[in-house]
Amino acid sequence: MLNIDFTQKLQNLMQQVGISSFKGLSRAAGVSDRQLLRLRQGKLEQMRVDVLLKLSPVLQMPLDELITTFSTVELSQDKTAPTQELLQEITDLKREYDRSQLQLEQQREVLLQELQQSSLQLLESLLLQWPTAAQKAQENPQLAAVKIVPLVQKPLEKLLQAWGVEAIAPVGAELPYNPQLHQLMEGIAKPGETVKVRYTGYLQGEKLLYRAKVSPV
Repeated sequence: MLNIDFTQKLQNLMQQVGISSFKGLSRAAGVSDRQLLRLRQGKLEQMRVDVLLKLSPVLQMPLDELITTFSTVELSQDKTAPTQELLQEITDLKREYDRSQLQLEQQREVLLQELQQSSLQLLESLLLQWPTAAQKAQENPQLAAVKIVPLVQKPLEKLLQAWGVEAIAPVGAELPYNPQLHQLMEGIAKPGETVKVRYTGYLQGEKLLYRAKVSPV
């Protein structure tokens, strides 16, 4: 059940920073509607610290003031300010939050470097041979493209296989039209009618990355 007093307080703060709706506050702070609902219900003690840390800068209110404003716990005889113990707890929690955020950022950088390194290993033959092949093609326009295609095709296939990416169908294949997997380039086709693949599409597991571009047969 909503607490009218807390809801009004939150709306007043939102007006001061130019946010017109709770949805807008949710998007601006990157927190869920459920978390905002808890704040409006007077259930601040049930909210995660990282949520409060996200709301604090968006509402332009220091974290300790935010907690004092929406807390239902009597902090001291002087209810206008939190106790020294709570201030210290807030400081410790913020320090822990900052440390966790730094660790996450470092982990993301390490994972990105590992991904790049593994991808480069799969593309090694392409990286080493493609510049030479491209130069040869410029020097000799009559060079058959069929000799160059494997330099690109094989490393790319290895990379896609490593990432779990599969082609929906090869170019030139004729198959029943499925609007969930196929995109018509021209003409009209009903589901189940035969179409021809012009540009292949890709799936990663059950996730559709790109629909195959097709045309009616």
